[in-house]
Amino acid sequence: MGVEGQAAVKSERDPFTTRQGQYLAFIHLYTKLHRQPPAEADIGRYFHVTPPTVHSMLVSLERRGLISRRPGESRSVRLLIDPASLPKLD
Repeated sequence: MGVEGQAAVKSERDPFTTRQGQYLAFIHLYTKLHRQPPAEADIGRYFHVTPPTVHSMLVSLERRGLISRRPGESRSVRLLIDPASLPKLD
């Protein structure tokens, strides 16, 4: 799952950090398996992090244009990038 403190982007060509890539890969795989996007609680359980940590990551991913969400609607997260560009989920 990577190191918690990793914040630097691997290279200028990568649009996301290693940790962000893991969140994106989880969102993609969860959606594919369950035919609906994960709730923030699902993401938190998988990564063993608190609800504020999950929310902060989703806000960051949305700000970077990697996902979209609909305010006030649960399970509304959608990837805005090609799934082929995602890393394998650790």
